[in-house]
Amino acid sequence: MLGVGRLLRPNRPDDAKRYLANKIDVTPGATGVSGLRNRYENPLWLLLATAGLVLLIACANLANLLLARASVREKEIAIRQAIGASRGRLITQLLSESLLLSLFGTALGALIAQALSRTLVAFLITKGNNVFIGLELDLRVLAFMAAVGLITSLLFGLVPAIRATKISPAAAMRASGRGITAGPERFSLRRALVVAQVAISLVLLVGAFLFVRSLQKLMDVQPGFRSEGVIAVNIDLHPSHYAKERLPAVTQELLDRVRAKTRALSAAQVGWPPMSGSGWNEHTWADGTTGDRKTCWFNRAGPGSFKTMETAMLSGRDFDQRDDLRAPKVAIINEVFAKQIFGGENPIGRAFRTEGEAGKPDPVYQVVGLVRNTKYSQLSEDFNAIAVFPIAQMSEPASELTFLLRTDSPVGEVTRAATAAIAEINPGLGVQFTVLSEQLKESLARERLMAALAGAFGILAGSLAVLGLYGVIAYMVARRRNEIGMRIALGASRGRVVWLVLREAALLLSIGLIVGLALSLWAGQAATSLLYNLKPYDPVTLVLAVSALALAAFLAAYGPARRASRLDPMDALREE
Repeated sequence: MLGVGRLLRPNRPDDAKRYLANKIDVTPGATGVSGLRNRYENPLWLLLATAGLVLLIACANLANLLLARASVREKEIAIRQAIGASRGRLITQLLSESLLLSLFGTALGALIAQALSRTLVAFLITKGNNVFIGLELDLRVLAFMAAVGLITSLLFGLVPAIRATKISPAAAMRASGRGITAGPERFSLRRALVVAQVAISLVLLVGAFLFVRSLQKLMDVQPGFRSEGVIAVNIDLHPSHYAKERLPAVTQELLDRVRAKTRALSAAQVGWPPMSGSGWNEHTWADGTTGDRKTCWFNRAGPGSFKTMETAMLSGRDFDQRDDLRAPKVAIINEVFAKQIFGGENPIGRAFRTEGEAGKPDPVYQVVGLVRNTKYSQLSEDFNAIAVFPIAQMSEPASELTFLLRTDSPVGEVTRAATAAIAEINPGLGVQFTVLSEQLKESLARERLMAALAGAFGILAGSLAVLGLYGVIAYMVARRRNEIGMRIALGASRGRVVWLVLREAALLLSIGLIVGLALSLWAGQAATSLLYNLKPYDPVTLVLAVSALALAAFLAAYGPARRASRLDPMDALREE
């Protein structure tokens, strides 16, 4: 109704345009309405895509293993075909083996998912934020998992099955135990799968490093106040039904008693602590101007609040006893407010206006102090234009109080002393305590979750890719034992043999890294809104991801290369 009332004011010709630009969101209420959904919807979609990429890497590994297994079974398959088994029957048999692996994996994954889901929700639960999410086994989710398992087994088991049965019996028998799948044409599929694994795993590693580095940058942010040692005391006066006239006196008595009992270094009343999720904003402009209105954020505080929060006062004064209902309205502003509203000029003594209620003049506030910029709602936001009004100039005294105490005593000792002090005045008052430093950490719960899960997925993806590369190189060495033995017999040094094997790994790794870098730059755009002070193409992140994956891949390939260099030529040649 306030918005409609303002539209009718003749001195607000632009209000109608702004009002009509608003949109109404309609949210289904069957499963409840919660800020949790809005806060975690995009990150969870991103994590779902990440899980899909890890699944692709795992399936590529499985396909490589099935290709290797099929090459070992070439003689068996050739004999089956020679005695009358149809190709379709053999493909069905091989697919049934793949499907069996997939079913076992799906069942095991469902059990692990239940435990990990509870761990995930526990990660989000904090002292000030309980999260309630139904984690019972959902048949739709189970059906989806079964469908994914079936599709992946068909997709990644079908190609090896077709490859294995495509060989003619005569060609398989002539291979004399070495198999013919090691040829360039058939080995190229395994190489392509490894390149794809490396590329996808690099995308996930880049994402992991981005989220971890973003969290580090957030934790290094200076919010403009010192949260260590500050405890917020929230008191509910509603149960006692104090008369409105008595509320200011009761509030002052409570503050004095709590300060004395807890031996706080300093104490003050505020509307709400920073980073609490509470707040309000208004369109604001300098008094005497008709310039563009800026959206500014507001809070209320009593004398000593900036000292308690250790927010530097740059000029002017703090609130004091003269700032009451009989005095002109005053405010203390931050640097961004001074720049946006007063153009960066000295704001002390200047005045600004905010939009008033319908039918009433716009309130005018005189600036009496300028403080450092501080964060308002969350660490990841830019510094907003903030003004603070004295609590004593509220037209309606608050019946829900928030005191900030700066103390060097243990938290438990402070809370017991404060509870006792409040009980001495009225034992029926509700009291709740919040440690500001913990609240600051809780505000980063989403960022911590993304860093932890992205890191876990990145490590898992990198491990699978390295394992796939190791498998391909080890398989190549095993299939080329005769050739390597011949090279050593003809005088090839151990170092040359090692380089022969590592060159193959380096080629696959290089192609995978180049493709992965291109994909990382493209896919990183989806995470831009979740990063703080970091771009998806951050050079340090890219270098770290590439270096970590390249080092792990080199170590994985060095094992088979070293074993190849130690082959006994006579043993290798006897197998011919």
